[in-house]
Amino acid sequence: MSISIPIVLNDLATLPEYKTTGSAGMDLCSTEAVELKPMERKLVPTGIRIAIPRGYEGQIRPRSGLALKHGISMVNTPGTIDSDYRGEIGVILINLGENVVKLARGERIGQLVICPVMRIEWERVAELADTARGEGGFGSTGTH
Repeated sequence: MSISIPIVLNDLATLPEYKTTGSAGMDLCSTEAVELKPMERKLVPTGIRIAIPRGYEGQIRPRSGLALKHGISMVNTPGTIDSDYRGEIGVILINLGENVVKLARGERIGQLVICPVMRIEWERVAELADTARGEGGFGSTGTH
């Protein structure tokens, strides 16, 4: 299944693309070189603007290679791009590692996944139906 999404790229932007036929996410690349000190976070521009159709959202997710090799992740993962947002997409990176990390302009910094969105209507009730789990949460189902 595919949908068509309008995109505007600035002069330094790289068109997001799937790297394999089975990829769920398209790589997002930085339009500038970035240096991140340990525990430092920065909004890194991608140079792209998109028009996601109503009924869909964009999710920006971290790249596993940056996380494993350098301790680079995203502060708000996944980041959400609403269908009515038309500004430049940025990726909020954080260095959770112990060393300064330098990323070159054009380096892959995140992944973009387009997903359908289900809108809900609240149904106010006095009580919820009981389940075997009940109110157990935060580790209540065991440690393994």
